[in-house]
Amino acid sequence: MRILKTLAGAAMALAIAGPAFAQQIIVVTHGQANDPFWSVVKNGVEEAAKNTGADVDYRAPETFDMVQMSQLIDAAVNQEPDGLVVSIPDADALGPSIERAVKAGIPVISMNSGSDVSKKLGALLHVGQDEFTAGKAAGEKLKEMGGKTALCVNQEVGNVSLDQRCAGFKEGFGGNVEVLPTGNDPTEVKSKVQAALESNQDVDTILGLGAATVGEPAVQAVEAVGRGGKVNVASFDLSSGFLKDVAAGKAAFAIDQQQFLQGYLPVVFLALDAKYGLVPGGNVPSGPNLITKDKAEQVVDLSAKGIR
Repeated sequence: MRILKTLAGAAMALAIAGPAFAQQIIVVTHGQANDPFWSVVKNGVEEAAKNTGADVDYRAPETFDMVQMSQLIDAAVNQEPDGLVVSIPDADALGPSIERAVKAGIPVISMNSGSDVSKKLGALLHVGQDEFTAGKAAGEKLKEMGGKTALCVNQEVGNVSLDQRCAGFKEGFGGNVEVLPTGNDPTEVKSKVQAALESNQDVDTILGLGAATVGEPAVQAVEAVGRGGKVNVASFDLSSGFLKDVAAGKAAFAIDQQQFLQGYLPVVFLALDAKYGLVPGGNVPSGPNLITKDKAEQVVDLSAKGIR
């Protein structure tokens, strides 16, 4: 974490101290900016654009659609930008488009998802967290808390990074783990989690893969079936609502991957690369950090402001 903060501070200092950059950088992710998680990523992108003076354009498909996302990457390559930032939830679907960008001489940095394939596809580096390792850490913590039977609630089936989270969770938890597929609609998530809890009274642990879309409705589902305090709920990522649940003891912890940095740092790095040829020599881990009850209140306000 100290190394990460040093990198972030150096990047910001260089960005602010240097003359305004005029580079064009395009960011293409699989997450829509109106999603609570991805709105924070976009805030990081916009902050980096302001600090560097670069012309930065954020683009994403309307839904989780790899065909549309690959088309967005291809369109970005055709514009010949000075840098390209991409998330890689499905390397098979997006790899050819990313490799086309690299072949065209466009510097690419991956973020959020794809740490395991980023280098192979030709990206300069990856900014994010190792999803399997983060899932394993969550599993180990929830096992320590007495968990034996768990649900891993996946709101984006087909997203390799989310599959890795559940796989890591299974290894770290060591008990019975069922993957419960849902969509991104919190109402649907609550309904499905509630049904799963009613059909299996042994479930004592729930891991959500998104705080606003899964974590919050999972807490609501636990309370709806009258099992508050008997089922530990944890979730990846942050939302002000889920952090309040953690602070109130209704949820165990949140797993913070600091997605603001995932939007901010790649833009700054690409701007510095274009201007000075400066780029970090390896991947930058933005997480994971476990936000427990003692820490939750400290970051609620920042989450509500779209920074955490």
